[in-house]
Amino acid sequence: MKKIYHNSWKNILEKEFNSEYFGLIEWFLEAEKWLWKKIFPSEENIFNAFNHTSLDKLKVVILWQDPYHGVNQAHGLSFSVQKWVKIPPSLRNMYKELKEEYWYETPNHWELTSWSDQGVLLLNSILTVEEATPASHAKIGWEKFTDNVISAISQQKEGLIFLLWWAFAQGKKVLINTEKHVILETSHPSPFSAHRWFLGSQCFKQTNAILEKNWNTPINWEIKDHDEQMSLGM
Repeated sequence: MKKIYHNSWKNILEKEFNSEYFGLIEWFLEAEKWLWKKIFPSEENIFNAFNHTSLDKLKVVILWQDPYHGVNQAHGLSFSVQKWVKIPPSLRNMYKELKEEYWYETPNHWELTSWSDQGVLLLNSILTVEEATPASHAKIGWEKFTDNVISAISQQKEGLIFLLWWAFAQGKKVLINTEKHVILETSHPSPFSAHRWFLGSQCFKQTNAILEKNWNTPINWEIKDHDEQMSLGM
């Protein structure tokens, strides 16, 4: 497994990579490969959340369960899909909320790399999945890995904003020091629950208001190409 990640994460991630349980994750994935099972995301994208978001510049954490399980969808960032694939319903509702809050134009793709590059950690609790089989890699050790990461950043950082959408993500509250960090909860942006709490929540504006109150640069939530964002100095 390729362990590509931003150097700022070294102290947190190396401890996990060298653990016994992580060796079992690697063994499981290697066995699945030998059985010709299709695993998403691709090997080089498994740790993409840590490649794009520096620990030093971390501001916001958006947590979800496991990657999309369709071909060419997942690329290591929670909720994000690669540019040339069909848009999942949850992402449509996320942008419906963003358009209500900021009047953004509808983007021509739904890859959220521009958020990650600004300090938004888009983290799945489970980092791999078998094709067409949601939650298939639950209980192989990924939850321990990401729980330890969440606990570590809660301890090492201050003033982070955790966006916890739906019960699964909200179950991670026990890992977060609420005296140091802010938790914003809504329902999941899925069509089955978005109308209950997510749509109209103003969660993106709330996040930026908190960042500005703490003298941090707000997030530009408009979905942009990575190259365009870099040229703007974000």
